[in-house]
Amino acid sequence: MRDIFDAIQKSAKRIKEAIDTKDIGYSQLENSSGETQLELDIKCDMIIEEEFSKVASIHTVASEEKEHEEVLHENGKYFIAYDPLDGSSLIDVNLSVGSIFGIYEGAFGTQKMVAACYVVYGPRVEMVFSQNKTKLYLLQAGEFEFVKEIRLNEKGKLMAPGGTQQNWKKYHKAMIDGFFAEGYRLRYSGGMVPDLHQILLKGGGLFSYPATSDKPEGKLRRLFEVFPFAFVFKTSGGEAVDGKDEILTLGHAHIHDTSPCFFGSKYEIDRVKEVYARNA
Repeated sequence: MRDIFDAIQKSAKRIKEAIDTKDIGYSQLENSSGETQLELDIKCDMIIEEEFSKVASIHTVASEEKEHEEVLHENGKYFIAYDPLDGSSLIDVNLSVGSIFGIYEGAFGTQKMVAACYVVYGPRVEMVFSQNKTKLYLLQAGEFEFVKEIRLNEKGKLMAPGGTQQNWKKYHKAMIDGFFAEGYRLRYSGGMVPDLHQILLKGGGLFSYPATSDKPEGKLRRLFEVFPFAFVFKTSGGEAVDGKDEILTLGHAHIHDTSPCFFGSKYEIDRVKEVYARNA
């Protein structure tokens, strides 16, 4: 695992440089979701694959930017699914973006997940790595330095509600409004990584991206985004559900499968489960 940790650090440093210097215009290519790729998306994807190709313990990688998984080393044991630059459409307005990594042993799937990691590229570059604990690292003078262990409180105070409100189910909107009526504060940038990072570092709250009328299976991808953050939140003392079931019990049929998702501290997730059970 140490060699993977090192490869992610090297990738992060190179991606930070690419963000600072690379043209952010659109390419002529589309990703697996039919979205036109930014030149920066392609560059970051290449950087990560290049660094992972040097790590003999990595068997297979799957990227949010590629349709199919790719075998790197037949004798490796780790399978890594990653989103090279989540929220890249926020680059042109200078908001924080990130990279997400789900690390699986033997095959992709929640039952095989052994670690997760994400990197935030903002005013500072920070990395969060979850294995047995969730640890925060800060990039300083070219090296990542350990800062602290992250633990969530039982109840938070931040609300990051994703999806277009006009496409929410009525009971979901009522639930979100109820949290705001309790004094929760809106913190939503449209970037999954910075929004979840803020909830983690501020002690708790709720990030939600529900099933909507236009995205009945959710928008966020299980292997690249949903499963890794579920692992991070569970390891940090929080919870992660799809509305009724724990995310880390879900399966997948295709590497680009999506899912509704809710991440938060215990109080907020208990409310989600109660509301969704009542309206099932």
